[in-house]
Amino acid sequence: MKEKTVWFCTNCGNEYPKWMGRCPACGEWNTLTEQKITPSPGTGRKSSGSSSVPGAGRSPRKLSDIDSSSEARVSLNNEEVDRILGGGIVEGSLVLIGGEPGIGKSTLSLQIPLGCPSLKTLYVTGEESERQVKMRADRLGGDASNCVIYSETLIENIIAQAKEMDPDLMIVDSVQTMYTESVDSTPGSVSQIKEVAAVLLRFAKESGIPVILIGHITKEGSIAGPKILEHIVDVVLQFEGDNRGAYRILRSIKNRFGSTSELAVFEMTGTGLRQVANPSELLVPMHEEGLSGAAIAVMMDGARPFLFEVQALVSSAVYGTAQRSATGFDTRRLNMLLAVLERRAGFKLAQKDVFLNMAGGLRINDPACDMAVVCAVLSSNFDLPIPPDNCFAGEIGLSGEIRPVAQADRRVAEAARLGFKRIFISSFTSLEGKTKGIEVVKVADVPALVRKLFQAGNQ
Repeated sequence: MKEKTVWFCTNCGNEYPKWMGRCPACGEWNTLTEQKITPSPGTGRKSSGSSSVPGAGRSPRKLSDIDSSSEARVSLNNEEVDRILGGGIVEGSLVLIGGEPGIGKSTLSLQIPLGCPSLKTLYVTGEESERQVKMRADRLGGDASNCVIYSETLIENIIAQAKEMDPDLMIVDSVQTMYTESVDSTPGSVSQIKEVAAVLLRFAKESGIPVILIGHITKEGSIAGPKILEHIVDVVLQFEGDNRGAYRILRSIKNRFGSTSELAVFEMTGTGLRQVANPSELLVPMHEEGLSGAAIAVMMDGARPFLFEVQALVSSAVYGTAQRSATGFDTRRLNMLLAVLERRAGFKLAQKDVFLNMAGGLRINDPACDMAVVCAVLSSNFDLPIPPDNCFAGEIGLSGEIRPVAQADRRVAEAARLGFKRIFISSFTSLEGKTKGIEVVKVADVPALVRKLFQAGNQ
Protein backbone atom coordinates (compact mmCIF):
# COMPACT_ATOMS: atom_id res chain seq x y z
CA MET A 1 0.00 0.00 0.00
CA LYS A 2 1.10 3.56 -0.67
CA GLU A 3 2.57 5.42 2.28
CA LYS A 4 1.13 8.71 3.45
CA THR A 5 3.04 11.46 5.22
CA VAL A 6 1.28 13.44 7.93
CA TRP A 7 2.44 15.86 10.61
CA PHE A 8 1.61 15.16 14.27
CA CYS A 9 1.71 17.65 17.12
CA THR A 10 3.76 16.16 19.94
CA ASN A 11 1.86 18.28 22.49
CA CYS A 12 -1.79 17.59 21.67
CA GLY A 13 -1.66 14.75 19.12
CA ASN A 14 -3.55 16.48 16.30
CA GLU A 15 -2.47 15.66 12.76
CA TYR A 16 -2.13 17.89 9.70
CA PRO A 17 -1.37 17.25 6.01
CA LYS A 18 1.56 19.69 5.97
CA TRP A 19 4.03 21.32 8.32
CA MET A 20 3.12 24.50 10.17
CA GLY A 21 5.21 26.47 12.59
CA ARG A 22 2.40 26.69 15.15
CA CYS A 23 -0.18 24.04 15.99
CA PRO A 24 -3.67 25.53 15.43
CA ALA A 25 -5.18 23.27 18.11
CA CYS A 26 -2.96 23.91 21.13
CA GLY A 27 -1.04 27.00 20.01
CA GLU A 28 2.44 25.55 20.67
CA TRP A 29 5.31 26.40 18.36
CA ASN A 30 7.62 23.91 16.60
CA THR A 31 5.81 20.82 17.90
CA LEU A 32 4.85 19.23 14.56
CA THR A 33 6.82 16.12 13.62
CA GLU A 34 6.69 14.19 10.37
CA GLN A 35 5.39 10.60 10.41
CA LYS A 36 4.86 8.10 7.61
CA ILE A 37 1.62 6.14 7.82
CA THR A 38 1.03 2.83 6.06
CA PRO A 39 -2.69 2.16 5.37
CA SER A 40 -4.06 -1.16 6.58
CA PRO A 41 -4.60 -3.66 3.72
CA GLY A 42 -8.14 -3.76 2.40
CA THR A 43 -9.43 -0.82 4.41
CA GLY A 44 -8.09 2.23 2.66
CA ARG A 45 -7.74 3.88 6.07
CA LYS A 46 -4.52 4.59 7.90
CA SER A 47 -3.73 2.19 10.70
CA SER A 48 -3.23 4.87 13.32
CA GLY A 49 -6.92 5.69 13.09
CA SER A 50 -8.24 2.21 12.42
CA SER A 51 -8.17 0.87 15.97
CA SER A 52 -11.50 -0.66 16.84
CA VAL A 53 -13.64 0.89 19.51
CA PRO A 54 -14.29 -1.39 22.50
CA GLY A 55 -17.72 -2.93 22.12
CA ALA A 56 -17.85 -2.55 18.34
CA GLY A 57 -20.44 -4.79 16.73
CA ARG A 58 -22.85 -4.70 19.65
CA SER A 59 -26.38 -3.48 19.25
CA PRO A 60 -27.52 -0.27 20.98
CA ARG A 61 -29.17 -0.65 24.35
CA LYS A 62 -31.57 1.50 26.31
CA LEU A 63 -30.00 3.39 29.18
CA SER A 64 -32.64 2.03 31.55
CA ASP A 65 -31.70 -1.58 30.66
CA ILE A 66 -28.00 -1.18 31.55
CA ASP A 67 -26.88 -2.60 34.89
CA SER A 68 -25.54 0.23 37.04
CA SER A 69 -24.01 -1.97 39.73
CA SER A 70 -20.50 -1.18 40.89
CA GLU A 71 -17.52 -2.29 38.83
CA ALA A 72 -15.76 -5.49 39.82
CA ARG A 73 -12.48 -4.58 41.52
CA VAL A 74 -9.34 -6.56 42.26
CA SER A 75 -7.28 -5.77 45.36
CA LEU A 76 -3.56 -5.29 44.75
CA ASN A 77 -2.69 -6.00 48.39
CA ASN A 78 -1.38 -2.44 48.72
CA GLU A 79 -3.64 -0.23 50.83
CA GLU A 80 -2.37 3.09 49.47
CA VAL A 81 -2.59 2.03 45.82
CA ASP A 82 -6.01 0.43 46.35
CA ARG A 83 -7.28 3.59 48.01
CA ILE A 84 -6.03 5.94 45.31
CA LEU A 85 -7.62 3.69 42.67
CA GLY A 86 -10.94 3.89 44.49
CA GLY A 87 -10.90 0.53 46.29
CA GLY A 88 -8.81 -1.63 43.95
CA ILE A 89 -8.13 -1.90 40.26
CA VAL A 90 -11.21 -2.33 38.07
CA GLU A 91 -11.33 -5.35 35.79
CA GLY A 92 -10.65 -4.38 32.19
CA SER A 93 -9.26 -0.96 33.09
CA LEU A 94 -6.14 0.69 31.65
CA VAL A 95 -4.02 2.49 34.26
CA LEU A 96 -1.18 4.86 33.30
CA ILE A 97 1.58 5.61 35.84
CA GLY A 98 4.04 8.43 35.05
CA GLY A 99 6.93 10.11 36.80
CA GLU A 100 10.52 11.26 36.55
CA PRO A 101 13.35 8.76 35.93
CA GLY A 102 14.32 6.95 39.11
CA ILE A 103 11.33 8.09 41.14
CA GLY A 104 9.90 4.57 41.58
CA LYS A 105 7.56 3.73 38.67
CA SER A 106 9.15 0.36 37.85
CA THR A 107 9.71 -0.36 41.54
CA LEU A 108 6.04 0.08 42.39
CA SER A 109 4.87 -1.84 39.33
CA LEU A 110 7.06 -4.81 40.31
CA GLN A 111 6.14 -4.61 43.99
CA ILE A 112 2.48 -5.12 43.08
CA PRO A 113 2.84 -8.70 41.73
CA LEU A 114 5.48 -9.57 44.35
CA GLY A 115 3.17 -8.46 47.14
CA CYS A 116 0.07 -10.12 45.68
CA PRO A 117 1.05 -13.67 44.65
CA SER A 118 -2.61 -14.69 44.30
CA LEU A 119 -2.74 -12.72 41.03
CA LYS A 120 -1.21 -14.35 37.96
CA THR A 121 0.73 -11.43 36.50
CA LEU A 122 2.36 -10.93 33.10
CA TYR A 123 5.12 -8.34 33.46
CA VAL A 124 6.20 -7.03 30.05
CA THR A 125 9.53 -5.21 30.09
CA GLY A 126 10.71 -3.24 27.10
CA GLU A 127 13.37 -1.15 28.81
CA GLU A 128 15.18 -3.72 30.93
CA SER A 129 16.34 -7.27 30.41
CA GLU A 130 14.89 -10.20 32.31
CA ARG A 131 18.06 -10.36 34.40
CA GLN A 132 17.69 -6.73 35.47
CA VAL A 133 14.09 -7.31 36.53
CA LYS A 134 15.16 -10.39 38.48
CA MET A 135 17.85 -8.41 40.31
CA ARG A 136 15.28 -5.79 41.33
CA ALA A 137 12.86 -8.49 42.45
CA ASP A 138 15.55 -10.06 44.66
CA ARG A 139 16.17 -6.67 46.26
CA LEU A 140 12.48 -5.98 46.83
CA GLY A 141 11.65 -9.43 48.18
CA GLY A 142 8.23 -11.04 48.10
CA ASP A 143 6.70 -14.05 46.39
CA ALA A 144 7.61 -14.22 42.68
CA SER A 145 6.09 -17.65 42.02
CA ASN A 146 3.10 -16.29 40.08
CA CYS A 147 4.82 -13.49 38.15
CA VAL A 148 5.90 -14.13 34.55
CA ILE A 149 8.49 -11.84 32.93
CA TYR A 150 8.27 -11.25 29.18
CA SER A 151 10.93 -9.13 27.46
CA GLU A 152 9.30 -7.87 24.25
CA THR A 153 8.50 -4.59 22.49
CA LEU A 154 6.27 -5.70 19.58
CA ILE A 155 2.69 -5.19 20.72
CA GLU A 156 1.28 -7.94 18.49
CA ASN A 157 3.49 -10.55 20.19
CA ILE A 158 2.57 -9.18 23.62
CA ILE A 159 -1.18 -9.43 22.95
CA ALA A 160 -0.77 -12.96 21.57
CA GLN A 161 1.19 -14.04 24.64
CA ALA A 162 -1.36 -12.43 26.96
CA LYS A 163 -4.25 -14.21 25.25
CA GLU A 164 -2.44 -17.54 25.55
CA MET A 165 -1.48 -17.02 29.21
CA ASP A 166 -4.75 -15.34 30.31
CA PRO A 167 -3.27 -13.51 33.34
CA ASP A 168 -5.16 -11.74 36.10
CA LEU A 169 -3.04 -8.60 35.63
CA MET A 170 -0.71 -7.31 32.92
CA ILE A 171 1.99 -4.66 33.44
CA VAL A 172 3.69 -2.96 30.47
CA ASP A 173 6.94 -1.06 31.08
CA SER A 174 6.87 1.24 29.18
CA VAL A 175 4.53 2.55 26.48
CA GLN A 176 7.34 4.60 24.88
CA THR A 177 9.30 1.42 24.07
CA MET A 178 6.42 -0.49 22.48
CA TYR A 179 5.67 -0.47 18.75
CA THR A 180 3.31 -2.04 16.23
CA GLU A 181 4.14 -3.31 12.75
CA SER A 182 1.12 -1.55 11.26
CA VAL A 183 2.72 1.88 11.77
CA ASP A 184 5.95 2.74 9.98
CA SER A 185 7.68 4.89 12.58
CA THR A 186 10.08 4.53 15.50
CA PRO A 187 8.94 3.47 18.99
CA GLY A 188 7.97 6.45 21.12
CA SER A 189 6.65 8.50 18.21
CA VAL A 190 3.20 10.05 18.34
CA SER A 191 1.62 7.56 15.95
CA GLN A 192 3.18 4.56 17.70
CA ILE A 193 2.05 5.66 21.17
CA LYS A 194 -1.50 6.30 19.92
CA GLU A 195 -1.77 2.93 18.21
CA VAL A 196 -0.16 0.94 21.05
CA ALA A 197 -2.45 2.57 23.64
CA ALA A 198 -5.51 1.86 21.45
CA VAL A 199 -4.51 -1.80 21.05
CA LEU A 200 -3.99 -2.22 24.80
CA LEU A 201 -7.31 -0.52 25.54
CA ARG A 202 -9.16 -2.85 23.19
CA PHE A 203 -7.45 -5.89 24.72
CA ALA A 204 -8.29 -4.78 28.27
CA LYS A 205 -11.95 -4.11 27.51
CA GLU A 206 -12.52 -7.32 25.55
CA SER A 207 -10.65 -9.65 27.90
CA GLY A 208 -11.47 -7.99 31.22
CA ILE A 209 -7.79 -8.10 32.20
CA PRO A 210 -6.59 -4.89 33.92
CA VAL A 211 -3.47 -3.38 32.37
CA ILE A 212 -0.98 -1.11 34.16
CA LEU A 213 0.98 1.03 31.73
CA ILE A 214 4.21 2.83 32.67
CA GLY A 215 4.86 6.15 30.93
CA HIS A 216 7.67 8.69 30.80
CA ILE A 217 7.28 12.43 31.40
CA THR A 218 8.70 15.46 29.65
CA LYS A 219 11.02 18.04 31.17
CA GLU A 220 7.96 20.19 31.91
CA GLY A 221 6.56 17.39 34.10
CA SER A 222 3.66 16.22 31.89
CA ILE A 223 3.16 12.70 30.51
CA ALA A 224 5.35 12.25 27.42
CA GLY A 225 3.63 11.63 24.11
CA PRO A 226 0.39 12.98 22.68
CA LYS A 227 -2.29 14.26 25.02
CA ILE A 228 -4.65 11.69 23.55
CA LEU A 229 -2.75 9.04 25.56
CA GLU A 230 -4.24 10.43 28.78
CA HIS A 231 -7.68 10.53 27.15
CA ILE A 232 -7.49 6.87 26.08
CA VAL A 233 -6.59 5.39 29.46
CA ASP A 234 -9.03 5.07 32.35
CA VAL A 235 -6.74 6.16 35.20
CA VAL A 236 -3.70 8.46 35.24
CA LEU A 237 -1.43 8.36 38.29
CA GLN A 238 1.70 10.50 38.54
CA PHE A 239 4.62 10.45 40.95
CA GLU A 240 5.69 13.74 42.49
CA GLY A 241 8.57 14.72 44.74
CA ASP A 242 12.33 14.81 44.52
CA ASN A 243 13.76 11.51 43.29
CA ARG A 244 16.83 12.20 45.44
CA GLY A 245 14.75 12.44 48.59
CA ALA A 246 13.14 9.71 50.63
CA TYR A 247 9.45 10.42 50.08
CA ARG A 248 7.33 9.96 46.98
CA ILE A 249 3.80 11.21 46.37
CA LEU A 250 1.51 9.35 43.98
CA ARG A 251 -1.28 11.64 42.83
CA SER A 252 -4.46 10.74 40.95
CA ILE A 253 -4.85 13.04 37.93
CA LYS A 254 -7.66 11.15 36.18
CA ASN A 255 -9.86 8.34 37.45
CA ARG A 256 -13.02 7.15 35.73
CA PHE A 257 -13.82 4.86 38.65
CA GLY A 258 -13.03 7.04 41.66
CA SER A 259 -11.98 10.41 43.02
CA THR A 260 -9.24 12.51 41.42
CA SER A 261 -8.42 14.34 44.65
CA GLU A 262 -6.57 11.43 46.25
CA LEU A 263 -2.85 11.03 46.83
CA ALA A 264 -0.68 8.37 48.41
CA VAL A 265 2.63 8.87 50.21
CA PHE A 266 5.50 6.38 49.99
CA GLU A 267 8.98 6.24 51.45
CA MET A 268 11.79 4.92 49.27
CA THR A 269 13.83 2.37 51.19
CA GLY A 270 16.43 -0.25 50.32
CA THR A 271 13.65 -2.80 49.90
CA GLY A 272 11.37 -0.67 47.74
CA LEU A 273 8.54 1.76 48.38
CA ARG A 274 7.10 1.61 51.88
CA GLN A 275 3.54 2.77 52.46
CA VAL A 276 3.13 5.81 54.72
CA ALA A 277 -0.26 5.30 56.31
CA ASN A 278 -0.11 8.52 58.37
CA PRO A 279 1.70 11.27 56.40
CA SER A 280 1.04 13.82 59.15
CA GLU A 281 3.67 12.21 61.38
CA LEU A 282 6.31 12.79 58.69
CA LEU A 283 5.32 16.30 57.65
CA VAL A 284 5.01 17.92 61.06
CA PRO A 285 7.97 19.96 62.40
CA MET A 286 11.34 18.19 62.58
CA HIS A 287 13.30 20.97 64.32
CA GLU A 288 13.69 22.48 67.74
CA GLU A 289 11.00 24.67 69.23
CA GLY A 290 11.32 28.43 69.16
CA LEU A 291 12.08 28.87 65.46
CA SER A 292 10.09 31.50 63.59
CA GLY A 293 8.63 31.20 60.10
CA ALA A 294 6.89 27.82 60.52
CA ALA A 295 3.17 27.09 60.71
CA ILE A 296 1.12 23.90 60.55
CA ALA A 297 -1.65 23.67 57.93
CA VAL A 298 -4.50 21.15 57.92
CA MET A 299 -5.10 19.92 54.37
CA MET A 300 -7.61 17.50 52.88
CA ASP A 301 -6.37 14.67 50.66
CA GLY A 302 -9.64 13.57 49.13
CA ALA A 303 -11.52 12.27 52.16
CA ARG A 304 -8.46 12.07 54.42
CA PRO A 305 -7.08 15.04 56.36
CA PHE A 306 -3.40 15.40 57.18
CA LEU A 307 -1.16 18.08 58.60
CA PHE A 308 2.08 19.44 57.21
CA GLU A 309 4.50 22.28 57.89
CA VAL A 310 4.59 25.54 55.93
CA GLN A 311 7.98 27.28 56.08
CA ALA A 312 8.59 30.95 55.25
CA LEU A 313 11.62 33.21 55.28
CA VAL A 314 11.32 37.01 55.07
CA SER A 315 14.40 39.19 54.70
CA SER A 316 15.30 42.64 53.40
CA ALA A 317 15.69 42.85 49.63
CA VAL A 318 19.40 42.85 48.88
CA TYR A 319 19.30 44.00 45.26
CA GLY A 320 16.53 46.57 45.57
CA THR A 321 13.86 44.46 43.87
CA ALA A 322 12.02 42.12 46.19
CA GLN A 323 12.00 38.42 45.28
CA ARG A 324 9.01 36.12 45.57
CA SER A 325 9.80 32.41 45.52
CA ALA A 326 7.53 29.48 46.39
CA THR A 327 8.27 25.75 46.36
CA GLY A 328 5.18 23.55 46.24
CA PHE A 329 2.83 26.55 46.30
CA ASP A 330 1.39 28.77 43.56
CA THR A 331 3.56 31.88 43.31
CA ARG A 332 0.65 33.96 42.04
CA ARG A 333 -1.41 33.04 45.08
CA LEU A 334 1.54 33.94 47.31
CA ASN A 335 1.70 37.37 45.68
CA MET A 336 -2.03 37.78 46.26
CA LEU A 337 -1.71 36.92 49.96
CA LEU A 338 1.21 39.35 50.36
CA ALA A 339 -0.86 42.07 48.68
CA VAL A 340 -3.71 41.38 51.11
CA LEU A 341 -1.31 41.67 54.05
CA GLU A 342 0.00 45.00 52.76
CA ARG A 343 -3.28 46.58 51.71
CA ARG A 344 -5.78 45.19 54.23
CA ALA A 345 -3.63 44.58 57.31
CA GLY A 346 -0.97 47.29 56.95
CA PHE A 347 2.17 45.11 56.94
CA LYS A 348 4.96 46.59 54.78
CA LEU A 349 6.40 43.68 52.80
CA ALA A 350 6.96 45.33 49.42
CA GLN A 351 10.71 45.82 50.01
CA LYS A 352 11.33 42.38 51.50
CA ASP A 353 12.22 39.04 49.96
CA VAL A 354 9.73 36.29 50.73
CA PHE A 355 10.60 32.61 50.31
CA LEU A 356 8.00 29.90 50.89
CA ASN A 357 8.43 26.13 51.11
CA MET A 358 6.01 23.25 51.64
CA ALA A 359 7.67 20.59 53.79
CA GLY A 360 8.02 17.09 52.37
CA GLY A 361 8.04 18.15 48.72
CA LEU A 362 4.26 18.56 48.57
CA ARG A 363 2.50 20.58 45.89
CA ILE A 364 -0.39 22.33 47.56
CA ASN A 365 -3.53 23.65 45.90
CA ASP A 366 -5.94 23.55 48.85
CA PRO A 367 -7.08 27.12 49.66
CA ALA A 368 -7.34 26.09 53.33
CA CYS A 369 -3.55 26.51 53.53
CA ASP A 370 -3.81 30.30 53.05
CA MET A 371 -4.02 31.01 56.76
CA ALA A 372 -0.91 28.92 57.51
CA VAL A 373 1.03 30.68 54.74
CA VAL A 374 0.12 34.11 56.11
CA CYS A 375 1.02 33.10 59.67
CA ALA A 376 4.38 31.65 58.58
CA VAL A 377 5.23 34.84 56.65
CA LEU A 378 4.29 37.10 59.57
CA SER A 379 6.12 34.87 62.04
CA SER A 380 9.33 35.20 60.03
CA ASN A 381 8.78 38.93 59.52
CA PHE A 382 8.30 39.57 63.26
CA ASP A 383 10.81 36.85 64.24
CA LEU A 384 8.18 35.52 66.63
CA PRO A 385 7.74 31.74 66.80
CA ILE A 386 4.30 30.21 66.55
CA PRO A 387 3.46 27.78 69.37
CA PRO A 388 4.11 24.27 68.06
CA ASP A 389 0.71 23.01 69.23
CA ASN A 390 -1.20 25.48 67.00
CA CYS A 391 -2.51 24.69 63.51
CA PHE A 392 -4.54 26.53 60.87
CA ALA A 393 -7.29 25.84 58.33
CA GLY A 394 -8.81 28.79 56.51
CA GLU A 395 -9.00 30.53 53.15
CA ILE A 396 -8.19 34.24 52.88
CA GLY A 397 -10.13 36.50 50.55
CA LEU A 398 -9.07 39.70 48.82
CA SER A 399 -10.70 41.88 51.46
CA GLY A 400 -8.70 40.19 54.22
CA GLU A 401 -11.58 38.09 55.51
CA ILE A 402 -11.03 34.48 56.52
CA ARG A 403 -13.44 32.22 54.70
CA PRO A 404 -14.64 28.79 55.86
CA VAL A 405 -13.31 25.60 54.29
CA ALA A 406 -14.94 22.27 53.54
CA GLN A 407 -15.00 19.35 56.01
CA ALA A 408 -13.92 21.46 58.96
CA ASP A 409 -15.05 18.80 61.44
CA ARG A 410 -12.66 16.22 60.01
CA ARG A 411 -9.79 18.70 60.04
CA VAL A 412 -10.40 19.56 63.70
CA ALA A 413 -10.70 15.89 64.66
CA GLU A 414 -7.41 15.02 62.94
CA ALA A 415 -5.59 17.89 64.65
CA ALA A 416 -6.93 16.77 68.02
CA ARG A 417 -5.88 13.18 67.34
CA LEU A 418 -2.29 14.27 66.66
CA GLY A 419 -2.11 16.18 69.95
CA PHE A 420 -2.53 19.80 68.81
CA LYS A 421 -4.04 22.12 71.42
CA ARG A 422 -5.42 24.95 69.25
CA ILE A 423 -6.73 25.22 65.71
CA PHE A 424 -7.60 28.53 64.02
CA ILE A 425 -10.57 28.48 61.64
CA SER A 426 -12.99 31.00 60.17
CA SER A 427 -15.59 32.54 62.44
CA PHE A 428 -18.19 31.70 59.78
CA THR A 429 -17.56 27.96 60.19
CA SER A 430 -20.19 25.88 61.94
CA LEU A 431 -18.97 22.66 63.53
CA GLU A 432 -21.47 19.82 63.79
CA GLY A 433 -19.76 17.61 66.36
CA LYS A 434 -18.22 18.43 69.71
CA THR A 435 -14.50 19.07 69.89
CA LYS A 436 -12.58 17.26 72.60
CA GLY A 437 -9.01 17.92 73.61
CA ILE A 438 -8.51 20.92 71.32
CA GLU A 439 -9.42 24.59 71.49
CA VAL A 440 -11.13 25.95 68.37
CA VAL A 441 -10.27 29.61 67.82
CA LYS A 442 -12.54 31.39 65.36
CA VAL A 443 -11.27 34.54 63.63
CA ALA A 444 -13.01 36.76 61.09
CA ASP A 445 -10.12 38.51 59.35
CA VAL A 446 -6.33 38.80 59.21
CA PRO A 447 -5.98 41.55 61.90
CA ALA A 448 -8.02 39.46 64.34
CA LEU A 449 -5.83 36.45 63.53
CA VAL A 450 -2.65 38.41 64.26
CA ARG A 451 -3.98 39.70 67.57
CA LYS A 452 -5.10 36.31 68.84
CA LEU A 453 -2.04 34.44 67.63
CA PHE A 454 0.97 36.65 68.31
CA GLN A 455 -0.27 38.80 71.20
CA ALA A 456 -1.83 35.93 73.16
CA GLY A 457 0.63 33.24 72.09
CA ASN A 458 3.78 35.17 73.00
CA GLN A 459 2.90 36.87 76.25
